[in-house]
Amino acid sequence: MLRQQSSSVAGLIGCGLMLILGVICAILVARGNPGNMGLCGACFLRDIAGSLRLSVEGAPKYFRPEIAGLVLGAFVARRKHFDARSGSYAGARFLLGVLMAFGALVFLGCPFRMLQRIGGGDVHAMIGLVGLVIGVFVAYQFEKRGYSIGKTSSVPRAVGLLPIVAFAVLLWMFVQRGLAGPGPDDVGDPKHALWIHAFGLALLAGLMLSATKFCAIGAIRQAFSPGRKFALIAFVLLVVGYGVTSAITGNFKFGTEGQPVAHADALWNVLALVLVGLTGAFAGGCPVRQVVMTGEGNADAFMTVAGIAVGGALAHNFGIVSSAAGPTSAGKTVVVAGILISLAFAAWITRASRAAGATPSA
Repeated sequence: MLRQQSSSVAGLIGCGLMLILGVICAILVARGNPGNMGLCGACFLRDIAGSLRLSVEGAPKYFRPEIAGLVLGAFVARRKHFDARSGSYAGARFLLGVLMAFGALVFLGCPFRMLQRIGGGDVHAMIGLVGLVIGVFVAYQFEKRGYSIGKTSSVPRAVGLLPIVAFAVLLWMFVQRGLAGPGPDDVGDPKHALWIHAFGLALLAGLMLSATKFCAIGAIRQAFSPGRKFALIAFVLLVVGYGVTSAITGNFKFGTEGQPVAHADALWNVLALVLVGLTGAFAGGCPVRQVVMTGEGNADAFMTVAGIAVGGALAHNFGIVSSAAGPTSAGKTVVVAGILISLAFAAWITRASRAAGATPSA
């Protein structure tokens, strides 16, 4: 009974933290980040890939302090109980990350940004949510039949610390080079808040996300699984916190016209988020959750993060990214191919897992 009460209290606290997180995201937009993009795992990792000159000219090229803030915030949250982990399907996680980035950039945002777009009144994101739910539901059916991305195990601390140190060093290097804001500072730079504000608020967000283990995809999955629904409630409260703060700061706009960094093609908004839902569930978390797990010492999550960054660069290099005019032909092709590849991969892993479970032990 005491354990159940403690779990309920923790769940309620987590819901409150997600309400605050929605406020933080809206403040980042008010401080200069793109519309309805206070925090976005896929878009910001794409920007970082551009800052490292992995993408073509014309693609966004800005080192996002928010990503370093999320990583280091999660590390601080777990510093006393830091447990470096790795060891399962690293290559598959990387490729799922690439496909996740493709889907997110056809939709124009990861699931975390989708929540902010909904909170900001973007009807296109509300329609796109249907696709994310479908993708997560299909992935959940595979999980019930034995799909697993594999189990991580404890490894030497250096393995988990290396990605964290890398993000800290990259942040230092770019600050030394002249990260400033609000931007853009150079031609081609995306809009951004003053770097110290972005880093500080993201650091706080990383602490919260690590403490709550919140994941947009995990919250939707909770709708289909038995048990308490605290993550689903937190999902809604994040939207509420963002929406109320957006209204206060003058950034709320309900409707379909003139939504920032969005397009109106309902079919491809849905299908793109089907792909994101599938790949995120199969890889064990949405882009933001993967970044936070990296800060917690999960080296496998870092492989997914690397895949998302590379996928973001490739999406620009090969014309996959959508624009306000809608998805490109390359983007449509990649979304369909990505869905088929993801389903085939999951079916293969599920069959292998079931066969292994049916094999008598020696």
